[in-house]
Amino acid sequence: MTFNFNMQAGKRRAKTTTMAEGEELIELRFRIYDGIDIAHGTYEASMTVSTLKQKIIAEWPQGKTVTPKSIHDLKLIHAGKVLENNKTLADSRITVGDLPLGVITMHVVVQPSKAKQKTEKTKQEMQKLNPCGCIIL
Repeated sequence: MTFNFNMQAGKRRAKTTTMAEGEELIELRFRIYDGIDIAHGTYEASMTVSTLKQKIIAEWPQGKTVTPKSIHDLKLIHAGKVLENNKTLADSRITVGDLPLGVITMHVVVQPSKAKQKTEKTKQEMQKLNPCGCIIL
């Protein structure tokens, strides 16, 4: 694997040229909330963030207390920016990190969707507020 670094707008970009068609590959790993790295591998720059999130969910370690249920529960953070699901890695301007060999570490945040949390809390709160019922005859 050969790494070439291109300077664009003051940022270094990782580029590998191992595929015959000239497809750009980026080596990534993902750090979850407890410091464990998962899904370390080489990914095509044309891969969308949502596809990447599906791969992360498939490789999520068993037995963790916090587990994502869908891609909407995950946020990928690179260089202080949350990556958008519909963009590709190339569109997201993935830059080379400080690690050797150009391996880029992204942070993964699990945040369950708010709509589900609100309905569950609302039902529980209603039961606490109104534990008894009245019947008028």
